[in-house]
Amino acid sequence: MSRRRVHDSYEDVYGADRGYKKRRRGGSESNDLEDRLESLVLKVGENTTSTIESNLEGLASVLDGDIQNFKKKVLKLLVECAVNMPEKCTIYSTLVGLLNAKNYNFGGEFVENIVRSFKDSLKNNSWNEARVVLRFIGDLVNCHVVSASSFVQLMGSLLDVTKEDGVPNVRKDWYCYAVMSCLPWVGRELYEKRESPLEMLLTTIEVYLNKRPKKHVNMLRIWSTDVPHPQEEYLECLWNQVKKLKHDSWTETIIPRPYLTFDNVLCEALQHNLPPIVPPPHHNACVYPMPWVVYRMFDYTDVTDGHIMPGAHSIERFLVEEHLQQIIDMSCKNRKECATNLMNFVHKNKVPLEYCIVEVIFSLMFHQPKPKYLEVMFGSVFIELSKLSTNTMPLVLAQTTEILYSRIESMHVCAFDRFVSWFAYHLSNFKFSWSWQEWADCLALDPEHPKPKFVREVLQKAMRLSFYERMRDIVPPDFEPLLPEKPEPKFKYAIEKSSLPGQFLSNTLLTKIRNKTTPEDIIEILKEPLMSENGEILEPADIGISNPTKVDAFVQTLLFIASKSFSHAFAAITKFISVFKALGETDDGQLQILRSTFDLWSADQQMLTVLIDKMLKTQIIECSSVANWIFSKDMIPEFTKLYIWEILSLTINKMSRHVDRLTRELNEAREKLRTTAAISNSSDDSDTETEKAEAKPRQSTTTTFGGQGVPMDVDDNVTEEMVERMEEKLEMAQADQKNLFLIVFQRFIMILSEHLVKCDTDDRPFDTYWYKYTVGRLQQVFLAHHEQVQKYSSTLEGLLFTQDLDIHILEVFHQFLALRS
Repeated sequence: MSRRRVHDSYEDVYGADRGYKKRRRGGSESNDLEDRLESLVLKVGENTTSTIESNLEGLASVLDGDIQNFKKKVLKLLVECAVNMPEKCTIYSTLVGLLNAKNYNFGGEFVENIVRSFKDSLKNNSWNEARVVLRFIGDLVNCHVVSASSFVQLMGSLLDVTKEDGVPNVRKDWYCYAVMSCLPWVGRELYEKRESPLEMLLTTIEVYLNKRPKKHVNMLRIWSTDVPHPQEEYLECLWNQVKKLKHDSWTETIIPRPYLTFDNVLCEALQHNLPPIVPPPHHNACVYPMPWVVYRMFDYTDVTDGHIMPGAHSIERFLVEEHLQQIIDMSCKNRKECATNLMNFVHKNKVPLEYCIVEVIFSLMFHQPKPKYLEVMFGSVFIELSKLSTNTMPLVLAQTTEILYSRIESMHVCAFDRFVSWFAYHLSNFKFSWSWQEWADCLALDPEHPKPKFVREVLQKAMRLSFYERMRDIVPPDFEPLLPEKPEPKFKYAIEKSSLPGQFLSNTLLTKIRNKTTPEDIIEILKEPLMSENGEILEPADIGISNPTKVDAFVQTLLFIASKSFSHAFAAITKFISVFKALGETDDGQLQILRSTFDLWSADQQMLTVLIDKMLKTQIIECSSVANWIFSKDMIPEFTKLYIWEILSLTINKMSRHVDRLTRELNEAREKLRTTAAISNSSDDSDTETEKAEAKPRQSTTTTFGGQGVPMDVDDNVTEEMVERMEEKLEMAQADQKNLFLIVFQRFIMILSEHLVKCDTDDRPFDTYWYKYTVGRLQQVFLAHHEQVQKYSSTLEGLLFTQDLDIHILEVFHQFLALRS
């Protein structure tokens, strides 16, 4: 549906008196009027010179005059507005109420259409859309379009899902949440109609929430402590807000209710009863929204002047946060428009707007298991907000940064990573200006403490957006221990006459590569025995190509020659890819390639990450080798650095995308095979060649092979043998994916178990900074890749996360299982 901002007025279309204009019946003029009607409906309630009430009254008269000519169009448009513009829910419900008062039959048809939309949303697993439509239906009760009793019956039917057996808890959670989120809109109306069994609904909700398991909550928390703000699971938080609303006699101060102006008209209208609506049954293909924990950063004590921040359990807090999130969802593709719309929030004179915006954006940024949008989007919106509110927003962001830094010890590592990325990006857009001396307390702390780690990682990430000398200049001299190394290669064979075993080979390769030798010549050189500078063969003699010293000499020498830029490195890898693959034929060879790459580029985390990504793309190394390398003893000093987990994440993601692509290609090939068989059968039944020729183009389709879209005609045969080969290829990829997860989780279990046993033996606390960090990373892998890991949960439970495992490690796995249980 179009959401164009067309600045028509009722006078432009219908004259000053808004009377019905006579017009020719030409098709073009009718289409023009239809477009103008659409623009009027879309922009109703926006900034105009007249009030919302007068706009609604005029628009209702206009639509009523044209109902007979454009009824289907108007019905479709109003339903789309109800679905796609939730921020204008009460405006469109009032409009429907006025139309229903004028034309009962039209009101009935609209109810049928909106109910159909709700059923379709449930059937299609469009959960957010379904919740928005349900809320709109509830608001129709306020406008006397839908009877209160039938709406209560609908909510009771939805809550019956919470009593189902053998279905995931996330299914029950969503239906409970959908009903509760309607109550701020319709609760007062139901409360005033004493015959409505509202209390029975509330009792059903309370019973479910009291017996509902909450094992998953700890995995989703941003903070490990409830000080100063409790970390409430979303259903618990909303239930507390609903109880507070009930205590306040279902009265709130945020929702605009234009229908109250027309109460004398609407109350005389005939109401419609909703038909019985039974929620569709659960099936394995249903994917329900995951639970989350409500993020809290501010309360009234953090806002020093201006408006008071609504309490955590006030329904106003829920309504403001939901509306701000809707604004972000609608305009996220344009950061300037998004910032402008946020600053023009309709209730900005009722709340401390900048604080509410910052809290909502950080809640989206820190959302588990992953943010809805790219992290850079949040940073760019903050920059635009700072431009629009120069006197307030920069100060609020500075205060926010201080709050996050002061509480960073209890922050989940996922949020820690995103905080680092955002702050580095934010600094790069404000000349890296910051009062670093105020954070000098971190210099005296354990290097593994989150505070010095945060400063170190921010400077490391900021260097990617600037350069080393700039980082050195922006921080005080006493922060030098936290500065990153100068990002330059450490070529161990730089000294021509060193005693390293691979020195002579490196010198030879250096000369050959610079003289434009071929990959084949390099392979022949590597097959020769290792020799010293004086020509003696090093013992024991080895003519194999996968000797670790040979691998190291080649990788370091080639990447050092190509160390000028990413492009130079990529070109070198591409040219000598046959050499790399020959060296990496074994697991040990691949591990040595990674070790040598790390030794050369350990001072430049970005270059190291990019090179490993390139080697994965070119299949020089396998994903399992990267996992084994990350958890190897060689990498212990690097284990708690962010770039290591960036590499592991991109490795797992690459494997997942590979499996998804093969799955998609196989499904398309199967569909193509079925289509071809159907056409063949149809052609056999045809009496003429003409009918065959006409049938073929209609059945043409487009499929994907090798990751590229290829138009496939019927003549492009997909055979059973091709499909079987694709099935085998997918099975192999899934086996590799399972193996990758087994390696990762086995290594986690090994290092955590070793730590716990050692602490128990030495009689010292196990809950160290290293332990918290490592457990957080284990949770991160489960969360970030939950869709893929879930497929192998039975295997993981049977092989790794068994009952004899330490309870501290096993608990993380049980929390993960509870997310989708």
